[in-house]
Amino acid sequence: MLGIQESLFDTVDAAPQAAPIVHGLGNSVRRRRLEHGAWVDLRPGWLSAATGFFEQLSATVPWRDEQVRMYQHTVPVPRLTAAYPADAALPDPLLTALRDDLNHHYAAELPERFVSAGLCLYRDGHDSVAWHGDRIGRGAYLDTLVAIVSLGSPRVLALRPRGGGPALRFTLSGGDLLVMGGSCQRTWDHAVPKRPGAGPRMSIQFRPPGVL
Repeated sequence: MLGIQESLFDTVDAAPQAAPIVHGLGNSVRRRRLEHGAWVDLRPGWLSAATGFFEQLSATVPWRDEQVRMYQHTVPVPRLTAAYPADAALPDPLLTALRDDLNHHYAAELPERFVSAGLCLYRDGHDSVAWHGDRIGRGAYLDTLVAIVSLGSPRVLALRPRGGGPALRFTLSGGDLLVMGGSCQRTWDHAVPKRPGAGPRMSIQFRPPGVL
């Protein structure tokens, strides 16, 4: 695995801290209202000193190298994935702690709670995810929340209105949190475009029941 430099104050060969630090949510979360009843919450640096956590998950999670059928051809999915449904134990206690913090912060807006976790490993800047919304299940017709924690190298998460239009670009660095809420899944699409030269990055997505 390539070395990760999460900030200008870290060096690639410095020993990672024994444990990452989880900072508060509360008033540090900033909401941006979008069109059509959608919104995005941002909390930069929610998790710090997380290089060792990134490397541990990269090495121990049972990653899947999936393929998908497209235009009469079978092609590889350009990222590695792992899924943890509601009844599955998460691969690290810190993931459970992060989910608990999210459930506490968003209890009024999401009484059904975040229950599942999906992980994506972008091995380099050639890995990506195309435009889509989490519209399998009730995200297709109800407001909901999807929380994304980014680890590793910075990558852009882009959003644009469903059907096309100008895109918003959020550069997520290691430890940043982005939450898509309101009608975001059914009225907007999101993507992680390719970025030549980028280092490895991980996305951890927490979802409520029935949202895929």
